[in-house]
Amino acid sequence: MTPAATKVLDIEARFGLDAAALRTALEAALASGGDFAEVFLEYREYRSAFMEEDILKDTSESFSLGLGLRVWSGETTGYGFTNDLSQDKILRTARAAAAVAASGRTTSPAPLRARPGGVDVYRVRRPAEAAPFEDKIALVRAAYEACRGYSPLIIKAKAAIQDQIQYVAVANSEGLLATDVRPLVRLTCVGIAERGGLRESGYWGDGGRVGLERFEGPASPEAIGREAAREAVDLLDARDAPAGEMPVVLAPGHAGVLIHEAVGHLLEADFNRKKTSVFWNKMGKRVGSPSVTIYDDPTIPASRGSYAVDDEGTIPRKTLLIEKGIIRGLLQDKLSAGLMGLPLTGHGRRQDYTDFPIPRMANTYIDRGEHDPEEIIRSVKRGLYAERFTGGQVEDSGTFTFSVSSGRLIEDGRLTAPIKQATLIGSNLDILNKIEMVGSDLAFGLPTGTCSKEGQDVPVNDGCPTLKISAMIVGGRS
Repeated sequence: MTPAATKVLDIEARFGLDAAALRTALEAALASGGDFAEVFLEYREYRSAFMEEDILKDTSESFSLGLGLRVWSGETTGYGFTNDLSQDKILRTARAAAAVAASGRTTSPAPLRARPGGVDVYRVRRPAEAAPFEDKIALVRAAYEACRGYSPLIIKAKAAIQDQIQYVAVANSEGLLATDVRPLVRLTCVGIAERGGLRESGYWGDGGRVGLERFEGPASPEAIGREAAREAVDLLDARDAPAGEMPVVLAPGHAGVLIHEAVGHLLEADFNRKKTSVFWNKMGKRVGSPSVTIYDDPTIPASRGSYAVDDEGTIPRKTLLIEKGIIRGLLQDKLSAGLMGLPLTGHGRRQDYTDFPIPRMANTYIDRGEHDPEEIIRSVKRGLYAERFTGGQVEDSGTFTFSVSSGRLIEDGRLTAPIKQATLIGSNLDILNKIEMVGSDLAFGLPTGTCSKEGQDVPVNDGCPTLKISAMIVGGRS
């Protein structure tokens, strides 16, 4: 495979700006003083196709080009952006950002020096952006037809593909000049089943920092369509979940979203710097069971949340967040790392050039443990096995609720009746301390997810092995 990370991005050819123009913009940004200035350039191509009701209902193709310029002094940040890359407009944007963060201290940017690209995380043989649109439509149609043809109970299907290629360049007043070329694709399907007036839906998908070759093997469009249909049909026979406090076993992979939401956000540096996270004063302290070790790793090859450099030009690294129940690290961007006196981790991310970067997760997961998954299930007399989630809500205090779309009862150490419509209720500190068994079967969830924070959406992934939580409140029917 040819990694996209090895592509040399010619900044002048892509954006019409050379190093001298970038330095001039940085000089203008610091003309009123400031501790730091940064230029972020982005060009993005996006394409999608959507099928429903036996017809190709929508296709789209869009392109965006723009520049974001940030200046900060202390904790005060000025930010401006423009989609006009003329010299006059860029300098006006720089002066506008500078006015917000003016400190009166005259500073000058260092000479720009291109830095080699970061880790090789992209896996592309058939670039989606170069493939004929007909090839993508064929993938959508194959997933759709496989879903509709799975069972007479499937009354409706929806299938979609989205792909994009993002070219970024970052130049800052410390002399950094870094670039990245990021591919991203996903193919998804929803199936809706009906029997006796009861309707249920199923969802499946795949993708990542890959090309269209991803859909030639186990993640074929036919497999994606059938799996979406299977979940919908199976849920017709599922019973409502029981209510009450009971042991809960989280399935590997998909249950990682609970860790992402309930724990990951609260380990982002800005929340801790501002003391809005329950973890803000717990560095080096125990917050969970010795069985729990949590990482965030933007360097996992092909994963949806990965990147070669972050949106501040920092080469990312696998970051240890919790080690055997003890907090060891936070996800840092440049501003938070500087103010907190902590090293960069490469987690400064932004939705696009109109946004300034903030600390974000990439690929967050609980590390594998030593228990056999079947041993974990056998240890439960009566409880809930949570397989798939439809979302949740988490407060700054750490209290959360999560909706389980499908799972099974555990009775006498065996998986039995399928269940649906369960809600898991708890707090992160309580749950971290109640994880008493961690499986050896680490897996990641579907590479189709997006995380929202402060109005910005970025692609992410998450994962976990089989986990046993000794007791959780389950909302269902008593």
